Amino acid sequence: MANVEHRGPGNALVPGAPGTPDGRIGAVRVALWLIAAVLAVRQAAVVLRTPKGDRLTDWETWVGPNGVLHVNGSLYDADKFTGTPFAGLVLKPFARFAEDALGWAWTFGTLGLVVVLGLVAARALPQPVSRRTSLLAAPLAISLLMLSLPVRNTLHLGQTSIIPVLLVLLGCFAVRGERASGVLIGLAAALQPTVLLFAPLLWFTGRKKAALSSGAAFAAATAVAWAAMPHDSWTYWIHHLAGAGLGANPDANANQSLHGALLRLGLEGPLEIGLFLGLSAAVAFLGLRRAVRYARDGQLLLAVALTGCVAIAVSPTSWQHQLLWLLLAVVGRVGKRASDRYVWPIAVVLVMTLPSKMMLPNMSVLDPLRDNVVLLAALASALIVPFLSRTAPEYQKPIPTSYADPVPAKWTWVPLFPFWRRVLTRPNLLLELLLIRVGYSAYQQTRLAATGGTISGGRERAESHGEQIHSIEQFLHIDIEHWFNHLTARTPWMESFFNFYYTSFHFVVPLSVLAILYLRRPAQYRWARSALGFATILALVGFWGYPLAPPRLMEDLNFIDTIHGVQDFTQPDYGTLTKLTNQYAAMPSLHFGWSLWCGLTIAILAPKWWMKALGLLHPFFTVCAIVGTGNHWILDAVGGAAVVGAGFGLTYLLQGPRVRQVRTGGTGLVKGLAARFGKGPVPVPAAVGAEAVAAPAQAVPEPKAGEPSDVPDDPGGPGEPDGPVSMSKDATADRTPS
Repeated sequence: MANVEHRGPGNALVPGAPGTPDGRIGAVRVALWLIAAVLAVRQAAVVLRTPKGDRLTDWETWVGPNGVLHVNGSLYDADKFTGTPFAGLVLKPFARFAEDALGWAWTFGTLGLVVVLGLVAARALPQPVSRRTSLLAAPLAISLLMLSLPVRNTLHLGQTSIIPVLLVLLGCFAVRGERASGVLIGLAAALQPTVLLFAPLLWFTGRKKAALSSGAAFAAATAVAWAAMPHDSWTYWIHHLAGAGLGANPDANANQSLHGALLRLGLEGPLEIGLFLGLSAAVAFLGLRRAVRYARDGQLLLAVALTGCVAIAVSPTSWQHQLLWLLLAVVGRVGKRASDRYVWPIAVVLVMTLPSKMMLPNMSVLDPLRDNVVLLAALASALIVPFLSRTAPEYQKPIPTSYADPVPAKWTWVPLFPFWRRVLTRPNLLLELLLIRVGYSAYQQTRLAATGGTISGGRERAESHGEQIHSIEQFLHIDIEHWFNHLTARTPWMESFFNFYYTSFHFVVPLSVLAILYLRRPAQYRWARSALGFATILALVGFWGYPLAPPRLMEDLNFIDTIHGVQDFTQPDYGTLTKLTNQYAAMPSLHFGWSLWCGLTIAILAPKWWMKALGLLHPFFTVCAIVGTGNHWILDAVGGAAVVGAGFGLTYLLQGPRVRQVRTGGTGLVKGLAARFGKGPVPVPAAVGAEAVAAPAQAVPEPKAGEPSDVPDDPGGPGEPDGPVSMSKDATADRTPS
């Protein structure tokens, strides 16, 4: 815990004071532990508040009054139990306890196992680790585990899949003595046979006694179960080939194994079995070889994670609650640059915490990827991802990121987050695309859920708000929607143009602006992207708090829906987009808001006056389109302008003024000067980065809208180290100055 003494002799800061690094780490640690506790309580509450018939369904199938563990026949007669006979033997005594009390005990017991798992994983991080990492790893690991789909699924179903993972980690990192370690791993294999893959890992890393004892413990546990339940053991191991034929719907998306993927691709019979066995052998050989290499490198936790990923792929069935191994792969370090170091952990966390439909668009051509996203991530971890060796110089000291010095603001308290510094290089493209996709999917889901009951039961509320908006506009004498809507409807070229503009430019123009900024103006890309993100989040608050019927859905006002045609107002279904978007999320208008963001961004950053003019025409045409088609009120556009202004304002408050140019120091400057003047190789000090630069960077205040800059932004991109750069004049002669 942090030291309560803030000052020592001579009024000097001492470790543990709030203003010292140790004090800040202590505060963050407390906050992370509170988050972990809140998540644990929330998960328990979600399970226990679920109606009795919908919670702990697998547990009910096993130990309930009619569960398979109560019957005198085979465990596998009802095709409901898919565990090993040893698992059934271990679970049978629990069937004698009171069902309700056992449900509570099992839920809180599972949460306790998750906490222990997080603690063990945090202590097993490859050495050396910084003091900050050692203090924050445990609460962060527990929080991620609580959020992960496998843990949530395990708690909901009442499954036992956390136990094998915990036994392996305890055997590898907690217990003393190779024999005890092997016994724990052998017991885990008796519960989940693919855990036997850890025996070769132990053998080839010099822990031969542990490998032998794991095999012996597995054989002993299996023999005990065979002696106690010979018929069940024969059914599981012989008739169903180690459980491969158990369980319903092995081709379901929940089965993230190679077997499940091949079945989803339409392969069946001997061809599918042969292909599955061949692919499994190749994955096991290559994956275990990589795991052994990283274990010998001193990254045993990463080796355990890779072996678990191999187990996910080669198991006949790998259900969602059995996929926890992949989350452990976040400990691997990928990327030589500091800016790329977070790409892999973020990708894994997103895969393990979000549904696959949020990761990839709902397009038929992407179905094979979306349906197998966890399997693909596990295969990538085991076979492809180039994790750094501990001997690599970038393992502990990645190539630093170039930052611009902060621009002085009008107020001393701006920026509110001084550590959120302006980065000169462009962010990792894969991470940006992933975050954009996930962010937009979250935006869609939130927008739909914001007034989920509006269409069915709250339509009157949305229409009442529509009447309020109409009355306000009448009072302000700006109610031009009806006149302009009918003008558009009776003018064919206007109707065609505005219909096309409304349906086509809403996404194309913002994505194009982002792409151009990413490629040509990376430092400004981050600034513009942050403003757009804040504006969108604020708009969702408006959708949630003020559901509003657009003019075309106000029956008594005689508006014309120029896009969908005549509507039947007796039915609560308006247009083909009803199932895709919330028809009553009209205030504020993001159609206009996003177009205004595009216009302002172009007007501020474009070097030519005609570019600025074209940029400002986009919001003008957009407001005409949303009003002419009957999809928005004038005040909706005002609301859109308000959230965009607030988005730029929040970016200013949190990060400070936009960095316009950098005159000296920093690798981004060196690249920019090389691009501008076509010089040869320019030496860059190795220490340039967040902590040290060759010379102080001089940033000038943010220009007024439309004022061009005279030094280009950093043209560096993903894969370009922040080191010596040589750019020819021919290659950069057409680069637009800032």
